[in-house]
This record gives sequence, C-alpha cells and structure tokens, in this order.
Amino acid sequence: MNHRKFNHTDFACSEIGLGCWQLGGGDWGEVSDQQAFEILAQAVDHGVNFFDTADVYGGGRSEALIGEFFKSARASVFVATKLGRLGIYPDNYTEATIRAATEESLRRLQTDALDLTQLHCIPTEVMRQGEVFDWLRKLKQQGKIKSFGASVESMEEALICLEQDGLSSLQIIFNVFRQKPIAELFEAARAKSVALIVRLPLASGLLSGKLTKQSGFAASDHRNYNRDGQFFNVGETFAGLPFETGVELADELRQFVPEGMMMAQWAMRWILDYDAVTVVIPGATTPQQVAANTAASDLPPLGEEVHRQLQAFYQQKVAPRIRGPY
Repeated sequence: MNHRKFNHTDFACSEIGLGCWQLGGGDWGEVSDQQAFEILAQAVDHGVNFFDTADVYGGGRSEALIGEFFKSARASVFVATKLGRLGIYPDNYTEATIRAATEESLRRLQTDALDLTQLHCIPTEVMRQGEVFDWLRKLKQQGKIKSFGASVESMEEALICLEQDGLSSLQIIFNVFRQKPIAELFEAARAKSVALIVRLPLASGLLSGKLTKQSGFAASDHRNYNRDGQFFNVGETFAGLPFETGVELADELRQFVPEGMMMAQWAMRWILDYDAVTVVIPGATTPQQVAANTAASDLPPLGEEVHRQLQAFYQQKVAPRIRGPY
C-alpha cells in the first residue's frame, strides 16, 4: 500500500481507504455486525488506515461499529466522519445542532477528538453564508475536532468551501464517468493544500464491470430507490447516469482495461494517477472486495495516451448524460 500526505496534518494516508456507508446497513443491502468487523479487519490487514463514515449511515450504526472495532487502536488509524444530514438537513443549521451532532459522533466513535469532521452535502446557501465554518473552527479550538472539511455535490460548492480558512479537505465524486474536477478543482485545491477524498470511485458499482441491465438490488438499496434522485442527489447513485446508460458505457470501457487487471482496480488506478487526489474510499460489502480494491495502489500508472482516450470518451459520450448538480 502506498501512502500520501493528508494535507494540514502529519498523517501518511493509505492511497486506498474504506468508505463505510455500507456498514450502516440498508442503503447497500444488509450487513451484519460480524460482516462489518470482517470487512474492517481485512482493510487493516491490507494496509488501509483511512476510514470514512457519517452519522447518518444507519442512524449512527456505521460510526458505532467503527468505534467498537478500533476502540483500542485509534492511534493507528484516521477516522473521518460527517455531519449535517441527520436531524439537521435541510434547515436546522445552528451552532447548537452542529455541536450536538459532534458530541454524538464522539460518543459513538469512542474518542475524545474527531480526526476529521466534514459537512455532509449541506445546502449550497448554508455553505455560502459561511457561519457553519465558524462553528467548526470553534469546535477545533475547543479540541473536539482535529480538522474539518466538506463533502460536496458540485464544483461550485467545492470552490465556495475552498475560500474558507482552515479547510483541511474536500470530499468529491470523481471517477471515469465524472471528470469535471480535473479542470475545475485540482489546481485550486493543490494551491490551498487541501486534501481531496474521492468517493464513488466505481460509480455505485458500474465501473466494477459486473453489472448488467438485468442486475437487481434490494428494495432498501439506494441503487434501487434513488436511481433518479427520488430521495437525495441523483449524482450519489450511478454517478448521475441512468442505470441502463451507465451499464452500456461501462461495457464500452472494457476495451481500455489491460488483460489480467480487474475493471474495478483499473478504475481506481485511473484516479490514483492524479497526484491532486489524496485518498480513494471505495466501499465493500465483503472482505474479498476489500482485498481486490487495495491492490489498485500497487498497479502501474495507466499512461498518458490512455488518459487522453478516456478524456475524449467522457466528453463525447458521458458528460452530456450526467444528471444533477455537478
């Protein structure tokens, strides 16, 4: 596992982390406590030291499982969480609610200070007003959090957040199907020394190469109930592409995948070729997926010609079909 410096800290971050939305259960299908602990153990065994969760994942279940698993080993890992959706969204943003959410995350994660707390896709206007960042700075001064950042849905929101002093990180959707950050964010983030955390690197599984138009998902899985953005930003599901379109485009991408390389590994290697990226956080519902995902860190760069071809593919075939804030 290779490492990159998590900006504004001394932490050497594993290039591949673990996204822990699925540990909350429900939105990715059911995951038992035992399965969750096996997934976390496999991640540690394969060199992962960055774990991303949120208070809203399973109503706190994901945080609680992580807190229990790492209660005696917190110093060896970096746990990033998020707030701003559970009991606060869309219009209850006050210093008191932000503080209360922070205290609850501290309790569930069994720690005295959060490594990183991130605003969780809060309304653009709340970001623009900026007061919420003052509340986070106060929590940092009081030792409740060590760093703060934001998880955003669009490049507009990312650039708004970059204007805030003390911002440590931005969490963005970035993958072969979502390439806008390359031109609109990377240089600005690098200039501000802000870490970039990449979520949905596989576009909700499309870029695993394993889905077909006949693939089915549990009723509680967001890939079933949020395909067209019925419950939250459509970009969080299949990168904002209609499912059938995404499957077709993923099939076309197979021509670029080198023989002997899994498509999911290839998709994450493409992301890691950009040095503006700090960490990629694929989810996993089995230990085997964790092992396969982490292998992407040791693969060689894909090369400039492949990147040029994939940029053209995105511009011509993908970008016009993306829905939602971007």
